[in-house]
Amino acid sequence: MAYIAEMARKSEVARTRVRRAANNVASPAARKRSAPRGSRASEATPYHHGALHDALLEAAERVLERDGLAGLTLRAVAREAGVSHAAPTHHFGDLTGLVSELAAIGFRQFNDAMAAAGSIGGSGLEKAIARAKAYVTYAQVHPGMYGLMFRTERLDMTRPSLHEAASASFAGLAGAIGASRHEQISEQALSLEQAAAIARAWSLVHGFTMLLLDGSLSGILRLLPKGNDAETLLDAMLRVTVGRPPGT
Repeated sequence: MAYIAEMARKSEVARTRVRRAANNVASPAARKRSAPRGSRASEATPYHHGALHDALLEAAERVLERDGLAGLTLRAVAREAGVSHAAPTHHFGDLTGLVSELAAIGFRQFNDAMAAAGSIGGSGLEKAIARAKAYVTYAQVHPGMYGLMFRTERLDMTRPSLHEAASASFAGLAGAIGASRHEQISEQALSLEQAAAIARAWSLVHGFTMLLLDGSLSGILRLLPKGNDAETLLDAMLRVTVGRPPGT
């Protein structure tokens, strides 16, 4: 899909930018060799405060996508960024703080993808289907980040950045479902039918995404008529689920 290619391009640009920044930072051993006697190696690090904060988050995303959540530690992030082991603690407090800020970035990326997909022309149903496909594509391009975003037991949802980004994600979902049902859905209160419609669509897309990521849909996909794939399967599922009129 064009969206997959674009997300891959953006990810590569981000990786290149951070590699360049990291290349400007000598390894701990090199700093120790080159630093004058009595000086502190950390003083040679050329990051300014804001740049180091961003570089740590970019390093954390690389570690997450490469090594999974189990491999995402403060020390691993520091090594990836080429800075002292104390740097992540200084900026994020602890691992929960770091992964919560990382999840906030994931939700913002995710929300941008949803908004772009929903900006296309067409009916409310067509927009909802486009958003669902972008949802799945984001997870395929960023499986580690996607998994982290829904590991609420590892996150501090009270952190303002994460709370705001996650709330925006739900608001976008509610708005898309409302548009497909030709009704306004409030973010503050839901009718039972509205809540059921939102939960039904979310469960369908999230469940489909998880099955697709772990390969559980491969058997079904092999049985489809020629010319069909995961995207056409999702499209067919959505048209009989999201498109239901109110009260059904």
